[in-house]
Amino acid sequence: MKKSGTVALYDTTLRDGTQGEGISFSLIDKIRIAVKLGQFGMDYIEGGWPGSNPKDLAFFAEAKKHDLGGAKLAAFGSTRRAGVKACDDPQIAQLLEAGTPVVTIFGKSWKLQVEKILSVPHTENLAMIGDSVEYLKSQDREVFYDAEHFFDGYKDDPEFALATLRAAAESGADVLVLCDTNGGTMPDEIASITAKVETLFPGRVGIHTHNDCGLGVANALAAIRSGAIQVQGTMNGYGERTGNCNLTTVIPCLQLKMGIPVVSDLTRLREVSHFVDELANCQPDIRAPFIGSTAFAHKGGMHVNAVAKTAVAYEHIEPAAVGNHQNILVSELSGRSNILLKAAELGIPLEKNDPAVLRVLERIKALESEGYEFEAADASLELLLRKELGLHTPLFELSGYDCSFRRDATGSTTTCAATVVVRHGDKLQETTAEGDGPVNALDAALRQSLQELHPWIIKISLSDYKVRIVDGGRGTAARTRVHILSSEAADSWGTVGVSDNIIEASWLALVDALEYRALRKHSI
Repeated sequence: MKKSGTVALYDTTLRDGTQGEGISFSLIDKIRIAVKLGQFGMDYIEGGWPGSNPKDLAFFAEAKKHDLGGAKLAAFGSTRRAGVKACDDPQIAQLLEAGTPVVTIFGKSWKLQVEKILSVPHTENLAMIGDSVEYLKSQDREVFYDAEHFFDGYKDDPEFALATLRAAAESGADVLVLCDTNGGTMPDEIASITAKVETLFPGRVGIHTHNDCGLGVANALAAIRSGAIQVQGTMNGYGERTGNCNLTTVIPCLQLKMGIPVVSDLTRLREVSHFVDELANCQPDIRAPFIGSTAFAHKGGMHVNAVAKTAVAYEHIEPAAVGNHQNILVSELSGRSNILLKAAELGIPLEKNDPAVLRVLERIKALESEGYEFEAADASLELLLRKELGLHTPLFELSGYDCSFRRDATGSTTTCAATVVVRHGDKLQETTAEGDGPVNALDAALRQSLQELHPWIIKISLSDYKVRIVDGGRGTAARTRVHILSSEAADSWGTVGVSDNIIEASWLALVDALEYRALRKHSI
């Protein structure tokens, strides 16, 4: 464990995290995540349960070939089966075959679980715990005992729950991890029970919480306040049901709020979080504390005016401390400060007393009243600012476009085609292309018409396309807002279009996407 007065980080993303709905990692994914977590500063990385599937067995064999920094790998499993010696239990053998310096095993701490799930006498449950820990320690392993359902068990029968911990401790367990497996315990209960356990087993208590009441992080911090010296959790809070204690929140709380150093470079937190989300194929939580894109976003005019003078007015930490940044949003709630700060952020020269500030502000408010929304469309917002300030040169001039749709005689095949007519100086060019739908066909035709002059266009991909009905009360005549996320290599940018015609709304967002990339190309 870490030296006295600090807290060890135990990451279980690769095991407990994968029990979350929709979360799955390939073997290569698991290796890459383990390396990233080790480099970031995790003390322990739980790689999986060797006895549960071939992939976890393969992971432990492959992980030995990689540098995990100072992190120790842990294999996870259960206590021995009833009626079998630990040295003869196949599952225990697989834990040892994983070859990890740490083995974590769980056992039952709640009478209900022992009687209804295991169906064994209480004495046999205690023997299963003690025998398993003792045998693993004899094999020169660091052993962590996860006391499953400990808090429920303690509230049901304190003496029995404590007896299970005693069985593990007397057999040599290095850490006794108190698990709120059902996630239903309140912070005050976590604090008081952990404090009582810590007095009996000083310096040997860990905490493992779940988020079923939205208290996973709060409960973990309460346990640490009461003496826990190890905290278990997952990156981004992945886990079964509503998830586990979220390490991306616990880590900065420990380091920045409680003065407990746990990692050497906290500025990498957001990067590591997004790396794990990417491999899990999950969109990052924009509202995640500390690391979310809205964590330091300011929208209201009064708030923006305040942070322009001193950021601490509405920011509890420096965003850069966790690898994040301040984000000034521009909307119908904006004031002059929003426009000035956003312009400064984008590198657009704009003075406080410039009449253009009010003109831009009124234009944005008018557009939002029509259904526009710029919070996820920074590219469209920048183009709007530049157009209003006379700083924009169009990529092309549109003369017109047309979309057609036809179905063959059998009714089984449909074809969408689009024609765009654009002007480059004195040259008028007409291009027709087919696509899977009208938007795809329009996109293809526009790209083809511009490709000769702007070959970089072929590298741009449409990453996401979202349609939102703005005023549903009008039925099929409702106004439509289209958001498009475009990308090239590691860069991505959002654009927006609004119209009574979904094709027109899509066209506006598509054009902004190309106009914005042209702007960036020319500014490099």
